Amino acid sequence: MRLHHVQVACPPGGEDAARRFYAEGLGMAEAEKPTALATRGGAWFRWYDDAGAVTAEIHIGVETPFAPARKAHPALLLPTVADLEAVAARLATLGFAVDWRERMTFPGHQRFHTYDGAGNRVEVMAAT
Repeated sequence: MRLHHVQVACPPGGEDAARRFYAEGLGMAEAEKPTALATRGGAWFRWYDDAGAVTAEIHIGVETPFAPARKAHPALLLPTVADLEAVAARLATLGFAVDWRERMTFPGHQRFHTYDGAGNRVEVMAAT
């Protein structure tokens, strides 16, 4: 078994903020939603490895009423600590808060926490 995707929510009209965070900030590629699901709004994002295989997928769904996930979160694993630091810098440049307080608290990894454009918690990590 492997995880196919994680879904987080955004408020109506929150797709552009999701694109700014997941595509511009994290560097994920936006994936086209199937026609039958596209009318629901939201957006899908994928991360591909060097061989072109999908290794992470996040689905953003529109939810009304909306409440951001402040504790529950996806944790995304980057290939290297250098990648982790580059993504953190890019997110900070885009105006997203990057919290390194727990950087060394997960054995064998370095990590930071941040919040996407809708206020959902996201963890980004790399093995050390």
